[in-house]
Amino acid sequence: MTHWILAVNPGSTSTKLALFEDDSLYAAEALRHNPRDLAPEIVDQLEYRTNLAEKWLNSVFVGDKLSAIVGRGGMLKPIPGGTYMVNEAMRQDLRKGVQGQHASNLGGLIAFELASKRGIPAFIVDPVSVDEMIPEARISGMPEIQRHSSSHALNIRAIARRAAKDLGQDLRDINLILVHLGGGISVTPMAGGRMLDVNDANEMGPFSPERSGGLPSGDLIDLCFSGKYTEDELRRKIVRSSGLSAYLGTNDGLEIERRISAGDQKAQLIYKAMAYQIAKEIGAMATALSGQVRAIAITGGLAYSTMLTDWIKDDVRFIAPVLVYPGEDELLALAQGCLRVIKGEEQSREYV
Repeated sequence: MTHWILAVNPGSTSTKLALFEDDSLYAAEALRHNPRDLAPEIVDQLEYRTNLAEKWLNSVFVGDKLSAIVGRGGMLKPIPGGTYMVNEAMRQDLRKGVQGQHASNLGGLIAFELASKRGIPAFIVDPVSVDEMIPEARISGMPEIQRHSSSHALNIRAIARRAAKDLGQDLRDINLILVHLGGGISVTPMAGGRMLDVNDANEMGPFSPERSGGLPSGDLIDLCFSGKYTEDELRRKIVRSSGLSAYLGTNDGLEIERRISAGDQKAQLIYKAMAYQIAKEIGAMATALSGQVRAIAITGGLAYSTMLTDWIKDDVRFIAPVLVYPGEDELLALAQGCLRVIKGEEQSREYV
């Protein structure tokens, strides 16, 4: 039996849509939004984006054979990984933005709106709030502050399944280290399919194309009280205009490779420093697995940079073999998570 699934992935100025026949792509579109057309509050964009998604779906799919609609999970309460049916409790928390306002909060809401009028289920899969950390990983060193999980869980978990398949093993039987290289960088040790720890890609770990990663706390305190920045300006600086962008004026890895090939010594130093920090984070996460690592899998858009991934490989191949899966296909990952539930290969989880 064929299952038709619509996947919805909202971004800050786009809504990506894809229609799948099982896990084969049938049609896709990235709806670009003029910021002037978007309400300032994320939740107030729901009707506008839903109507555009409805119009596109009706233009490419005729009939009532749609099995389910799946949206990117948003900033929900900390929950285990998996596929969740969108229920009222989830809708309320997505509207509130219980861990922050982000366009991904609209994923489950749009899916529900489109699905409810068709009498079919709506799901989300592996939201950024997936939290499976062991108790020791939550301790920060200051009782007032607890480490928390925020990561590229959707792509990480999809690549973990792919890597296990390529290795000819069941994901539940092996230890992996997953590395997502994007605008932010997530590194996680996985045992039995569980993400035991992860650096918060917004605040910790290696610096990235746009983010500062972990910073010396004393110097950061000095900067906070220097009077140079407001609180909002400094927060934006840390997560939007640090890392490669701040040092080199670009977040494009391939552009940096071209500069290095042309003899740019500063570009080489900064790019190699990022590779060094990524490798150190991988080494640190290997300790969470007592050094018993079947493979290290690198993914994300920046994984297209072979210069970067080769530097990382050189530093960490002593731990385990390194697999590279460039890019990210979040829409496919959403559809596959939904399909596993529809086919009965996995039970849907309930959000409470």
